Amino acid sequence: MKRVHVICEGQTEETFVNELLCSHLAAFDVAPVAALVGKPGHKGGNVTTARMANDIRLRLTQDKQSCCTTFFDYYGLASDFVGKPESERMVSCEEKATTVETALRSHVLGQTDGDAIRRFIPYVQMYEFEGLLFSETKRLAAGLYAHELEPELSAIRAAFSTPEEINDSPETAPSKRILALLPSYDKPLSGSLAALEIGLPRIRQECKRFDAWVKGLEALGAV
Repeated sequence: MKRVHVICEGQTEETFVNELLCSHLAAFDVAPVAALVGKPGHKGGNVTTARMANDIRLRLTQDKQSCCTTFFDYYGLASDFVGKPESERMVSCEEKATTVETALRSHVLGQTDGDAIRRFIPYVQMYEFEGLLFSETKRLAAGLYAHELEPELSAIRAAFSTPEEINDSPETAPSKRILALLPSYDKPLSGSLAALEIGLPRIRQECKRFDAWVKGLEALGAV
């Protein structure tokens, strides 16, 4: 099996990889290994360029038969994260994400050799993990144990062409929208349960950037 280190922003993303991606990618002879960014014991968040690049470099150089990818939110990135200032001048979420991913790849390239960089697949979640949960609002409401919220969640989803475009201001980021409706929302627990309720196929159908990332991981099994 092709081992792929997935450097995650937080526990929710780590659980998502372990509970949804691992079983799916096993069929493609790919084994994701999720780990939180930073030192062992770190609970996630506070994703800095230095911390992220260091984790990527270590995995690529210490495990030379593996690949490495990232799974972290655009929303909440520090203003000085590599590529972030340039990305904020872009219009579409695709352009914003690509700008950060390209800049991160170039930054890592300066710290590793050519063989290592070929095994690195940068990925930025637009705009936030919770965006994926709006792929199916009925199941999202069920996963949150709040069926009565389905009309409000559906209205939010209907305002955007894709869940990945639900924006990133402090008031309107996907998680902030959920919290406004359900103050008890707890990302690591509630977010993971909702993702399991929705399921990977539906998320991939609605979120094309995310789907392209998964397809890229699937293809590693044939390398």
